[in-house]
Amino acid sequence: MALNKKPYKGTRDFFPADKRVQDYIFNKMRSSAEAFAFEGYEGPMLEEVALYKAKSGEELINEQIYSFEDRGNRFVAIRPEMTPTVARMVAQVHREIPKPIKWYSIPNLMRYEKPQRGRLREHWQFNCDIFGEVGRSSEIEILQLITHLFNSFGANSEHFEILINDREIVNIVFNDLMKIDEETSYKLYKIVDKAKKVKPEGLEKMISELNLSSEAEAIFKKYLSLQNFEELFSFLEEKGYGEKSNGFKELFQITSEIGLKDYLVYDPTIVRGLDYYTGIVFEVFDKNPENRRALCGGGAYANLLQIFNENPVPGVGFGLGDVTLTDFLITHKLMPDLSKNEVDLYLTFQSDRAVAKNFELANKVREMGFKSLNSLETIKFKKVFSNADKFGARFVSILGDKELDEGFFQVKNLATKESFDIKFSELDKLRELLNA
Repeated sequence: MALNKKPYKGTRDFFPADKRVQDYIFNKMRSSAEAFAFEGYEGPMLEEVALYKAKSGEELINEQIYSFEDRGNRFVAIRPEMTPTVARMVAQVHREIPKPIKWYSIPNLMRYEKPQRGRLREHWQFNCDIFGEVGRSSEIEILQLITHLFNSFGANSEHFEILINDREIVNIVFNDLMKIDEETSYKLYKIVDKAKKVKPEGLEKMISELNLSSEAEAIFKKYLSLQNFEELFSFLEEKGYGEKSNGFKELFQITSEIGLKDYLVYDPTIVRGLDYYTGIVFEVFDKNPENRRALCGGGAYANLLQIFNENPVPGVGFGLGDVTLTDFLITHKLMPDLSKNEVDLYLTFQSDRAVAKNFELANKVREMGFKSLNSLETIKFKKVFSNADKFGARFVSILGDKELDEGFFQVKNLATKESFDIKFSELDKLRELLNA
């Protein structure tokens, strides 16, 4: 029986053209993070399952992780997310290193899920986190970083928006205004998270099953109807809780002043499912109706390190998957053409006598800092230019017996069709051509 040549379900083979796309995206991620002085980190592919049990939801543990018992009888898993790992790493060093701690990574992750558009079993995720900074500054910088990254791909407020809420505000509504208990509050969070995903009658049914008082139900429905920041602040002011929204109001004012106003949209249904969020929560959404979906999400948290019996260290961060980002770029026609390799000079020879010289020239081109592709065998003249185009070359060189005897080689610019004769002793002219 022949082996299957396809990759495991939900994973991908990255042939060179696919790898060019991945490298392009990863380079944008790295340059954006480093522009904000974030430092890269990495962790192991395997972690103990206990780490995920302490931090993640039951669905992840019971249905989505790839886990097994190793030869030392340890129950381990291929990492399905990076947050527990970075929390474990920060817990080791946060007392010794300067704050804020600004780290980023692009880890390979695995989850056992049903493959579909925007979701595979294997993906890479751009994670950025700031630890140790108290106040709204770190939240604002994370939002600024996200916008900077999408802008670097050519996207603007016509392409995406950041739906945002604040868990402190939600707690005011649930605990102070509605006066519900912790168990009901937890159930209500789940309902809010599903509010846009179900039909109105389905939402009404879920609310009615909680048996809220008529006053609490009216407040909750009013909260869900809020459309923007102004309506939110007016609502809280009317209820006598205006001062408690000052932090979120400050974030709104500063982000407006620094050019983020067109991107931020207040949305009361954004609460994020993970229990450790304590401050802002947000999701970046594609505005194109053909791909209307969340691209990434994140928020602020204070209690993440408590799973290691550490004192609270405030943090804020987000995760952006490569699959959803790629779909976004393709949908909006923002992905450049990366179907061909990028080669500065394709060196060809038409005589076996020229083999050694061609190798020598190719090496000198590399020493100049350019990408050179050596043909490795004699190429018929009529195939030279079609080959060069397939390889993505900007220039092509031709070296035959005549050129070898007279001490020069021909170079042609494939874009302008101009040809140049360059002596072996005058390679600075080649440098000038390739730099043009």
